[in-house]
Amino acid sequence: MTSASLHPAAGPARRTVVAAAGAAGLAAALTACGSGDGSSGGGDTGSGPAGTALAKTADIPEGGGKVFKDQGVVVTQPAAGTYKAFSAKCTHQGCAVSSVANGVIVCPCHGSQFSAEDGSVRKGPATQPLAGAKIAVSGDEITLA
Repeated sequence: MTSASLHPAAGPARRTVVAAAGAAGLAAALTACGSGDGSSGGGDTGSGPAGTALAKTADIPEGGGKVFKDQGVVVTQPAAGTYKAFSAKCTHQGCAVSSVANGVIVCPCHGSQFSAEDGSVRKGPATQPLAGAKIAVSGDEITLA
């Protein structure tokens, strides 16, 4: 036996040091996961700067829409001449939605479906609607607002 095992007060046990290091690492990881902008994730979204051109109005089919992965938004046209935008991030587990057809925005990960008109949940497992995003339509151009 070593003198450390004979004298437990000589220093912290190995498991104490490992546990403390693990807790410090977890705290650092959780801090790194924060958004850093103070938002709670419930507001308008869109990662591109305002004025970023997204599409021509003719590119968004009536009753459908288009996902803009780089900007993190999905733009829909639920009725002729009416354009809506939502976060492309599913509220279930954060997967990117993949398509819009027949008035429904679809998440491929677990099958959640959202209304192309207001982002509300049509089919779970998601329980929260997609967050709205701000767009501007000027002439035939759709941009982030």
